[in-house]
Amino acid sequence: MDLSIIIVNYNTRNLLRKTLESIYKNPTYREFEIIVVDNASSDGSQEMVKKEFPNVILIKNKQNLGFAKANNIGIRIAKGKYILLLNSDTEVLRGTLDSCIDFLEKDEAKEIGILGCKVVLPDGKLDLACRRGFPTPKNSFFKIFGLAKLFPKSRFFAGYNLTYLDENQSYEVDSVVGAFMLIRREVIDKIGLLDEDYFMFGEDIDFCFRAKQNGFKVYYYADAKIIHHKRGSGRNLKVLSAFYDSMWIFYKKHYYNRYPKTLALLIFITIKLIKSLKLAHAKVRNFPIRKGKKPCIA
Repeated sequence: MDLSIIIVNYNTRNLLRKTLESIYKNPTYREFEIIVVDNASSDGSQEMVKKEFPNVILIKNKQNLGFAKANNIGIRIAKGKYILLLNSDTEVLRGTLDSCIDFLEKDEAKEIGILGCKVVLPDGKLDLACRRGFPTPKNSFFKIFGLAKLFPKSRFFAGYNLTYLDENQSYEVDSVVGAFMLIRREVIDKIGLLDEDYFMFGEDIDFCFRAKQNGFKVYYYADAKIIHHKRGSGRNLKVLSAFYDSMWIFYKKHYYNRYPKTLALLIFITIKLIKSLKLAHAKVRNFPIRKGKKPCIA
């Protein structure tokens, strides 16, 4: 088996249908399998997959286990040489799958362990999460307090979303997004699965961080593209809370012992304060969040 495509789904039936249709309309010439891991959807997603896509391997979880844990369930049964984590609210375009794998098969790409393609929103704009720097204290500060947006062409201020780089060029980055993350089997064999401490958000950056620690390169490949609708997985207080919790999980795991403890305390208080304000604002505005919106810095 050359490629295993793993799609985690939670109540995104219609978007999931479009994702699966896009794969079958624009398939790879290689041997591949599709594994849908459903997190106890109540919108008929499971029935839709069974009826309309009988060749898809469907795993039915009894509860919503979150993104990382559900992906790990799929990874454990995947047979592919390459593992593609793909969101249920994406559309794969013609040539994308083969272009990405063909590139990784080249001798000059042998050190690349994780590859992400160009991810665009329905309006054609780049999904900024598809190529990122790590959320160091500096990068996080400039992002949260608006300096990265104010100076998008500055290498110093825009180190998180890398907006100073040409989106149409390919290059090594710190992290790509879990909406389209193509992983060599050797990476998983060496560093393990996604960290299940993350319910949603942050697990992709964490995985890339560990991969780079173990000598693998992470690469943004602009010559292949998908569309990301960014309306999947629900918009509720649990999701919003998980988004801000992931910030502290990442910092505590990877940066806590690298920086002064006073900085850790300041970051902890800042995250908790922003989280509280965002949750209060969401409740006032009658959550769920407006369609198409997503918590702040992903």
